[in-house]
Amino acid sequence: MELLLTKQEGGIVEITIHRPQELNALNRPLLKELSELLHTLQQDERVRCLIVTGSGDRSFVAGADIGEMAEMTRPEAEMYSRFGHRVMRQLETFPVPVIAAVNGFALGGGFELALACDIRIASARASFAFPETGLGIIPGFGGTQRLSRLLNPMVAFDLIMTGRRVKADEAKALGIVSEVVEKEALLSRAWEIAELIAKKAPLAVREAKRAIRDGLKLTPEEGDVLEEVAFGRLFDTEDQKIAMRHFLDKEEAPPFQGK
Repeated sequence: MELLLTKQEGGIVEITIHRPQELNALNRPLLKELSELLHTLQQDERVRCLIVTGSGDRSFVAGADIGEMAEMTRPEAEMYSRFGHRVMRQLETFPVPVIAAVNGFALGGGFELALACDIRIASARASFAFPETGLGIIPGFGGTQRLSRLLNPMVAFDLIMTGRRVKADEAKALGIVSEVVEKEALLSRAWEIAELIAKKAPLAVREAKRAIRDGLKLTPEEGDVLEEVAFGRLFDTEDQKIAMRHFLDKEEAPPFQGK
């Protein structure tokens, strides 16, 4: 059985985590396949946006596969965590925006997968949790780091140490997701957002993602310099020159070419 399903229309690629019998739980083969797919897609300059979702309507990704982890030794666990971190970092640093369409449970590794995406929207029946401390471990694919940076350490302490489940509305209030929609409208809404992004200047979108992501690691002053350089670099592009000329002439600009 395929572990990932893909659908591509224009510059938008939809990736579906597909282990329905295991509620789309992550395991080594799935992570490896996802890593290889991301590497392939990164070489395709036509790709403007990714959408990541889960198969079925119950689960986005219900964590990592406990059966696979249960008998791991300490070195094996560290290696597994390192591999998971690498795949999540591939997603986080993917050059174009990545939208998580969270259609159900996003638990443990599934929550971490969603956090590695740039934009998260959720169905009204989605829920988020880090149940790891109830299993004698902690999140191992970046959850302790991304959640505390996304929100604040207090929220990370609460959710990771208690393991409590957060429903979609609370996730929106906390800032984990940007919006909540009915489950029937989830993918269509994700595609609407992706199509809006795909119409923008692709080089500008890539620079914006890089400036935001890389800027989080810098001081405000260093982030300003990063932005200044990225801003200036875009004035060497044909897309900028054509779009601004048409704006001044009060004409509709042609589609962006990524040049």
